[in-house]
Amino acid sequence: MGSRKRNKAEELKEAKKNIYMARLVNNPTSPRKTRLMADVVRGMEVEKALNILKFSSKESAPKLHKLLVSAIANWQQKNEGARIEDSNLYIKEIKVDGGRMLKRLRPAPRGRAYRIRKRSNHITLIIDSKN
Repeated sequence: MGSRKRNKAEELKEAKKNIYMARLVNNPTSPRKTRLMADVVRGMEVEKALNILKFSSKESAPKLHKLLVSAIANWQQKNEGARIEDSNLYIKEIKVDGGRMLKRLRPAPRGRAYRIRKRSNHITLIIDSKN
């Protein structure tokens, strides 16, 4: 039983060597707003996605741009000597999940209170080569 678990762990470790990813945790923007930009760049080539994110006026675009640059740096670290232009990198997967929520109270009429939910999100970005 122990050897099977060990083999499974080694297989997972081998699979992780070919995954190039970056994560942003507790990004203080609502997931709904961030998904708008994530849907635009999903499946796109890296160079084109960087240009779109650079010139977009959406609030989450600069953070996604920085995250994509980080994923490219992670790819470069594992593939020293390879050129980005020749590798045909594209955004394989981008997920925007809800993060923790800060709950605040706003005064309301007649002594009541309304709850304000300040949302955040977690972004996971995975890039891969088309070769």
